[in-house]
Amino acid sequence: MQGTVHGFGYGLVTPLAAYLMACLGGALGLRCTARAMLVTRSWRPGWLALGSAAIGSGIWTMHFVAMMGFTIEHTPIRYDWLMTFASLAVAILMVGVGIFIVGYRGATGTALFTGGTITGLGIASMHYLGMAGMHLDGQLTYNTLTVAGSVVIAMAAATAALWAAGQVRGFLWSVGAALIMGLAVTGMHYTGMAAVEVHVSGTAEPAAGGSPAELLAPMLIGPLAFLLLAGAVVVLDPLMVTGKPAAAPVERKPGIPAHTDGVRTIRRTARHPVRRTRRPLVHRRPRTPQNR
Repeated sequence: MQGTVHGFGYGLVTPLAAYLMACLGGALGLRCTARAMLVTRSWRPGWLALGSAAIGSGIWTMHFVAMMGFTIEHTPIRYDWLMTFASLAVAILMVGVGIFIVGYRGATGTALFTGGTITGLGIASMHYLGMAGMHLDGQLTYNTLTVAGSVVIAMAAATAALWAAGQVRGFLWSVGAALIMGLAVTGMHYTGMAAVEVHVSGTAEPAAGGSPAELLAPMLIGPLAFLLLAGAVVVLDPLMVTGKPAAAPVERKPGIPAHTDGVRTIRRTARHPVRRTRRPLVHRRPRTPQNR
């Protein structure tokens, strides 16, 4: 028989919490990606990898926070831990591919299309792989058209996020982009959930197991801790807020001390330009017919 699905078991609590998780991961990932544009090529892979892990963890956490409110009548829900964490690895890996493309090739049309497609497919793969790790006394089926719509939303959200990541601007810019990205990713999740149809066994009985929140809460501890750690890295980095690159260091010349702070050196030079010494003026007597 067809089971009755409840997607909002805790009302608006789980959708709002899921949206905040998506926004947090998006904001951290966008700032890390923007920071990668301002450093040398030796440091760039590290910042891009941190941004990939932040966005992937935020999307994964959003999905399973939202799943806390997902219940089905007449059947318990169980989660395969291996499949669940495999979906996290897929999210981080495929988001990382898209971010590295934009990080090294810039926010050009080809890079955005390629990176957005790969990242969007990664988000969708994470969602449906996570759904495949959910076990119940029945069978899940999907509406093909709705699934295709959710994939399109994921690709559009990923492309917009990568474009925003390529714009090296201030912190408020990334916050606004993260809010839009979080809305799109959360919309993709609930669009995918709308495609689900559940057919439970006629003999299925409610088991005395834990609620979805009790089952999923231990899994979310690690990704949440990582997001908090990434947030601390972003807050402690002085260039994260301004989004402005540091000035190039001043070369040391013989007889002239070099300042270690490049920005301060440039400001001093701009305010106090170097004065050129002038030759002393020699007063000459006007030329008259007598002294020629």
